[in-house]
Amino acid sequence: MMNMEIAVIVIFAFLTIAILMARPLIKIRRMSSVTNRAPEPHKPQLTHNLYRHVRALAHQIGSRSLSEYDKLKEAQTYIETVLRESGIPYSIQDCPAHEKTCANIVVTFPGSRPLPQKILIGAHYDTIPGTPGADDNASSVSVLLEMCRALKNSTPDKTLQLVFFTLEEPPSFDTERMGSRVCAGEARKNNEDILLMICLEMIGYYSPRKNGQEFPLPLMNLFYSAVPDFVLVAGDLASRKMVAFAGDCIRRTSGLRVETLTVPQCFPGIKLSDHSSFWRRGYRAIMITDTAFYRNPNYHTPMDTIDTLDFKAMTALCETLIKMVHELDGRPDDGNCR
Repeated sequence: MMNMEIAVIVIFAFLTIAILMARPLIKIRRMSSVTNRAPEPHKPQLTHNLYRHVRALAHQIGSRSLSEYDKLKEAQTYIETVLRESGIPYSIQDCPAHEKTCANIVVTFPGSRPLPQKILIGAHYDTIPGTPGADDNASSVSVLLEMCRALKNSTPDKTLQLVFFTLEEPPSFDTERMGSRVCAGEARKNNEDILLMICLEMIGYYSPRKNGQEFPLPLMNLFYSAVPDFVLVAGDLASRKMVAFAGDCIRRTSGLRVETLTVPQCFPGIKLSDHSSFWRRGYRAIMITDTAFYRNPNYHTPMDTIDTLDFKAMTALCETLIKMVHELDGRPDDGNCR
């Protein structure tokens, strides 16, 4: 019993230190978390398109998991159809699972430089069985589709790659069947130089409810807002410069509140999406999220529906992500934020 108590104390002390490691960044961020710049007018057509994509995925198709293979393939077909009708070329990356062929959908805009670096943005399109998955993760898929449309005529220096991942959810999560594991593994096998991977994971749920925001550890409410009305940019220590860059970009250009979190990979909950597949392969990666189950009571339930999403915030974030990609494309190859 004594050894167990000592172990609990050591673990708690370690996690407290992890929070304190992020404290200097948190203090800087909290001082400037509300931008003085008025948000740009939202585009009605963009908002309409985002709504249309979420409605198609979450309500016309509905639950889309490996155990509902026909629905998963229907979601894949929807994404491919939108890309094809928009004149956006794409490729398919096969992800075999239990004798079924699932697929990542990969949109690539080649860079103009010889042997260019790559900027990769991804979002998974599958769900937990029995859930419509409007926030998790049709919200991100809809934004990624509109990013493809906005970037299709760009002539980047660095290669831009936007990937719709399959099989992020359990029971495939943290296995070699994950679409992002396949993608990251192929990238490392081919010695691809990925400047940054950006994971979009649940980006549609916001609320003005005080104390509606929960946290993975005690005391975090001393440093972070208890009102779940912000976008979170999270990453590991190796990606800290990119976390700061992305947080600053969202703050400057979106009119949205933003928080940032830079912690070791052992921090609770920090690895629970597709970005962790790229960490495993030694790449820098960040997650942009509404914090998922730490705020959204509909997480992994039949109540994760379109009427719970904030499309004004999603529109502002989509516009900002497009600007962020352009800024990243113009950054020095070392990725430093200057």
